[in-house]
Amino acid sequence: MITLQLNGKTLQVDAAPDTPLLWVLRDHLGLTGTKFGCGVALCGACTVYLDGQPTRACVTPLAGVGARKVTTIEGLDGKVAQAVQAAWDTLQVPQCGYCQSGQVMSATALLGANPRPSDADIDLAMAGNLCRCGTYLRIRAAIHEAARRLEGLS
Repeated sequence: MITLQLNGKTLQVDAAPDTPLLWVLRDHLGLTGTKFGCGVALCGACTVYLDGQPTRACVTPLAGVGARKVTTIEGLDGKVAQAVQAAWDTLQVPQCGYCQSGQVMSATALLGANPRPSDADIDLAMAGNLCRCGTYLRIRAAIHEAARRLEGLS
């Protein structure tokens, strides 16, 4: 049994230490918001936070998590997350939606660190998140919208 700090709760997980965090979340704990995309940390669909930092769960072994706090899309909260999620809804960002949990996690981290990102800041922060449907312009617009919401301008 391995102890995991997940979405504000302490859990015991019966999984091998080399099991990728993604599969622990999905298969052992039933949290399916974090998606499998590529399995090699290139697409961003599996993005979670470890101690608040965006991390690719598909290549992070359970043993590598240690005592760090894991946050998934299911546990994402706070004013920045709410602004991002509201902007995503208002601008109807998702098309198929598969990549969106990773996109939202990365966008929330960006706005938490940089409340007024430029297009270049957004492009750099979101570069590791692929969208097969090509909603990149709507994603960028939603991040700007979320920033305005956080400033109270929308």
